[in-house]
Amino acid sequence: MSDQNKHAPDNSSEEGIFYAPWEKSFNRIIMPFEEFIHRQTTSGMLLMLMAILALILANSSFYEFYNHLKHMPVSIGIGHWGFEKTLHHWVNDALMAIFFFVVGLELKREILVGELSDIRKATLPIAAAIGGMVVPALIYFALNPEGVAAGGWGIPMATDIAFALGVLALLAHRVPKALIIFLVALAIVDDLGAVTVIAIFYTEAVAFDALAAAGALFALLLAFNFGGIRKSTPYLIVSVVLWYALMLSGIHATLAGVLAAFAIPTIPKYNPMRFQRRVKSLMKQFELSHKRGKNIMNNAELQGIASSLESSAQNVQTMSQRLEHAWHIPVAYLIIPIFVLVNAGIPLEFSSMSDTLSHPVALGISLGLIIGKFVGITGVSWLFLKFGLARLPKDVRFTQIAGVSLLAGIGFTMSIFIAELAFEHQQDLLLISKTGIIFSSLIAGIVGAVWLFIASKQTASSDQLESL
Repeated sequence: MSDQNKHAPDNSSEEGIFYAPWEKSFNRIIMPFEEFIHRQTTSGMLLMLMAILALILANSSFYEFYNHLKHMPVSIGIGHWGFEKTLHHWVNDALMAIFFFVVGLELKREILVGELSDIRKATLPIAAAIGGMVVPALIYFALNPEGVAAGGWGIPMATDIAFALGVLALLAHRVPKALIIFLVALAIVDDLGAVTVIAIFYTEAVAFDALAAAGALFALLLAFNFGGIRKSTPYLIVSVVLWYALMLSGIHATLAGVLAAFAIPTIPKYNPMRFQRRVKSLMKQFELSHKRGKNIMNNAELQGIASSLESSAQNVQTMSQRLEHAWHIPVAYLIIPIFVLVNAGIPLEFSSMSDTLSHPVALGISLGLIIGKFVGITGVSWLFLKFGLARLPKDVRFTQIAGVSLLAGIGFTMSIFIAELAFEHQQDLLLISKTGIIFSSLIAGIVGAVWLFIASKQTASSDQLESL
């Protein structure tokens, strides 16, 4: 064999693959972008950039444009029926319903097959999450016991999982994987708590006829599930109507996302063995039907087999699995950044910043997120471990749990969302609360990252000494 042939590239893997004229050039551009998108730190970085951009817009000559854009009316209508809301409300009420849909799917998965499915593993993150919600709320309420300001007690309860995981991912090579799983489980329980609080405590007057209609629509979604419907279109149509019914009822419409998620089927049509036999049978038919050199567009039998293969591949997956995978990227890289861009833009008066941050509302939020989360999560975890009610995840040390409890003080997205509900009609308190959220989330993220860096460094040094 000549040296030329010896070093020639092996193109055997390319045989039978057809490329569009510009496809390879596009792939060279798109593939690095896709790798960047799937990094754990990317969504957190994007949210940070959107928050900075929102603050720049709100504190520059673009403020009028930014404010006008947020309050621009957007309407949809058919015939005599019409529905109008500002862009700000469409983002908070409609786009965030999709966010809560994905949260609901993640929560359902964790309960059925994830960290929350094993009570022995779930006890610690569940208890820690409850402590991390109750203590911040109590701290806030102690500083704001009465009046309109008291309604913001739910703001410091929330944890922004994207930001917290983004910071933790920066230390991924220093912390055990079990610690990341612990934070995910804790944040999922935290999200469930936030959804419950929104549903019960941040609902104004209820229109019971619309609520009854919403209940009937949810029952219809469950009927789809029990009836074996695994196509997403019927669920989508009914979920949109459910969202509208909840909007009319007075209960926050984003809860339609959670209800729809809980109605989505989690059992596949085929088990793996059935799928394996089905694919083997179809591939035999495919081989017999294939005629070399003949385009598949002219081979109806081959088209039918390919379609059956596609259907079988869908039937071995759960519908919830497919939808969670399909919506994760749009939510993480489009919906949440838009929410942050619309809601994080607050005018900052540096001359009066000390007065703003010392206001009982901002102080309650800051102390709740920074001190309350730390005390609640670390304290409850210590108690459960002390009395043998739970056990530490594998390779995780208690000092690292304490570091994660600081990262849980990054409230941001969910805290801002609850603040929008709590102080919708008190713009001065809304501005103060958002300032407190941004300030405390920044402090919690920095202190938590430094704590974990030091704790993980000490852990690594201890392990090296033990190995000697």
